[in-house]
Amino acid sequence: MAGFKIYNHQQAHFITFAVIEWIDVFTRPAYKTIVVESLQYCQKEKGLNIHGWCIMTNHIHLVISAKEDCSLSNTLRDFKKFTASAILKDLEFNKKESRRNWMLWLFREAGKRNSNNKKYQFWRQDNRPMEITSNEFFHKKWNTSITIR
Repeated sequence: MAGFKIYNHQQAHFITFAVIEWIDVFTRPAYKTIVVESLQYCQKEKGLNIHGWCIMTNHIHLVISAKEDCSLSNTLRDFKKFTASAILKDLEFNKKESRRNWMLWLFREAGKRNSNNKKYQFWRQDNRPMEITSNEFFHKKWNTSITIR
């Protein structure tokens, strides 16, 4: 499933997205830091409301919404584009990363299969936004997410 559609940007959504091939990128603190700092930037500059989040080794769970007159879809697009670019740049130049060549090869191969990419693909495209419509739904999704670790 390529892409996704969010209709009510101000409503909280449970969203999960993963690294291609479920590569365990976020075992390294530097890559988690890129994600956290980007989320903070989106809060300050792009009208992102963060109600909950969890970084797993190869994917992220978010409960987010957008402030009035802000687009949740656009913010997610920009967040994913920036984090992918920053992490890939670090991988290209970080000679200390022991998995560097293997990961770059996987990202490059995935990029070749997707005409939307110039060189690499970092994130899978099968986002699954679920509008949170009740406390019960929120607790079910959130408790499942944080106990998977």
